[in-house]
Amino acid sequence: MNLCLQRARLPVSKIIRINELDNVAVALSPIAAHETVSYGQISVTALQDIPQGHKIALEDIGANDTVIKYGYPIGSATESIAKGAHVHTHNIRTNLAADLTYSYHPVKEEKIAEQTPDQVRSFWGYEREDGRVGIRNELWIVPTVGCVNAVAKAIAEKSAELIGDTVDAVIPYAHPYGCSQMGEDQEHTRKALSDLVKHPNAGGVLVLGLGCENCNLQVIKPYLGTYDTNRIRFLSCQDVEDEVEAGVKILAELAAICKTDKRTEQPLKKLVIGLKCGGSDGLSGITANPVVGAFSDRFIAAGGSTILTEVPEMFGAETILMNRAVDESVFQKTVSLINDFKGYFRANGETISENPSPGNKEGGISTLEDKALGCTQKSGCAPVVDVLRYGERVHEGTGLYLLEAPGNDLVASTALALSGAQLVLFTTGRGTPFASPVPTMKISTNEALARRKSHWIDFDCGRMLTEEITKEALTDELCRSVLAVANGERVKSEQAGYADLAIWKQGVTL
Repeated sequence: MNLCLQRARLPVSKIIRINELDNVAVALSPIAAHETVSYGQISVTALQDIPQGHKIALEDIGANDTVIKYGYPIGSATESIAKGAHVHTHNIRTNLAADLTYSYHPVKEEKIAEQTPDQVRSFWGYEREDGRVGIRNELWIVPTVGCVNAVAKAIAEKSAELIGDTVDAVIPYAHPYGCSQMGEDQEHTRKALSDLVKHPNAGGVLVLGLGCENCNLQVIKPYLGTYDTNRIRFLSCQDVEDEVEAGVKILAELAAICKTDKRTEQPLKKLVIGLKCGGSDGLSGITANPVVGAFSDRFIAAGGSTILTEVPEMFGAETILMNRAVDESVFQKTVSLINDFKGYFRANGETISENPSPGNKEGGISTLEDKALGCTQKSGCAPVVDVLRYGERVHEGTGLYLLEAPGNDLVASTALALSGAQLVLFTTGRGTPFASPVPTMKISTNEALARRKSHWIDFDCGRMLTEEITKEALTDELCRSVLAVANGERVKSEQAGYADLAIWKQGVTL
């Protein structure tokens, strides 16, 4: 069964039964107690108020019986649930368990549109020395240790006058790491910083060190490998009399180099887009995530690549992704990705199912399986071509990648950027103002959020609920909007001057 096979237009109804196997429906708008609602031949009277995005039982469900949504189990009933009852955290529990044994059952690839709207197969970006392409030409200050965050900020503030025709922004990327770390934790930081330094959205980078940290400049340089010495410069604060003055001078030199940069037409295979959701609600898997999934399929068919992350939010839907692996090797990598992350949870004394946040639950998500089946739809139907570990970059070849990272919005979005995404599509039902190191396009699941937080939201998929608009038409619009951002149009968080970095913390701090 394939989550991609959904109706193009939402029904003119207060509820939707997503899959014919489902024994629950989702309220597309609030339902009052004793109100009778219908979907096709199904009619049900609500026994309680049912908030938008929440579930209503379409039939009697016995205690311990499976609750089905999207055509898959999302948990078991903890008590008898009558037809018309509100189905949520008070009467459903997760079925998730520890490591499972999986077998590979490849699914037949769905026919995907072979073009983006207007047959667009290119974008305009800045080609870098290593062949990668940036969609921004920014100056970045990357501290190797948190001790110099304030210095980085001061340098950026004094260099604001450099922003202009060829410099899009001057951004200091503060973080608390770079010293007093050990083992894998230290490696994560070094990999993350080296990936950030070489990201193509930066036209020039000042790597700012203190001098005595265990992630000092001499340590970090080997992680960079071959790099453009004209555009990546280094400064150790302990080695100069006035570190701010020295930093401002270096940025001015980098800005002068950027003056020669021009956008040139590039094939879509040079564009990588990250897929992320946060503050999800019960409508995420009905509006925004399916539209983003349809976009991903079209984009990949046209030659681009997308990356899906948030491994804990794959739990409960992982077999869908496993069976889309292009071959047995990628299948085994996906199994390891899932089971290793479960091991990570257990090693830190945590259960694998405690994922839905208070906001998720308020929006109608009851279990991690419920969340995962909605989350996974951002990946569309395309085959999974490879699995990336944290800090590993997308390689040559296009398609859908899975990336090792947690569900945390800032950490996961940063991980997407570190793996090569020049742009992140971020679906949300609750809203969030944050940014990541790359343009982060906020896509709402409902119109109320888009109206209330118009200064956060870039694209509204909630229109599927109130307008005569199909998923395909919205996907057309999203394709055009994404290409506009790739070509230089700024998203709302960029307009507000937001830019965030969050490295995945591991282990102890000395």
